[in-house]
Amino acid sequence: MSYEKVAQVKHNLVIGMKQTLKAIRNGEVTEVVIAADADQHITNKVSQLAKQMNVPCIQVDSKKQLGKACGIDVSTATVAIKH
Repeated sequence: MSYEKVAQVKHNLVIGMKQTLKAIRNGEVTEVVIAADADQHITNKVSQLAKQMNVPCIQVDSKKQLGKACGIDVSTATVAIKH
């Protein structure tokens, strides 16, 4: 489900941890997608900030598949869906 959602809104995505954190802080995000196989050090920061800012957080299995759903050739740990 979440991979398809990410693929459908490619033009409204923020890809990567730093950009995701910035977008959450700026109130630009409606939802965050986190890869379960990513480094917990990275994903914990994003999930904690999302929780503080009341942004829904969805988990998917693979960072490689998440990157592919975003239309990029590399894997990604986090993706934010903008308004």
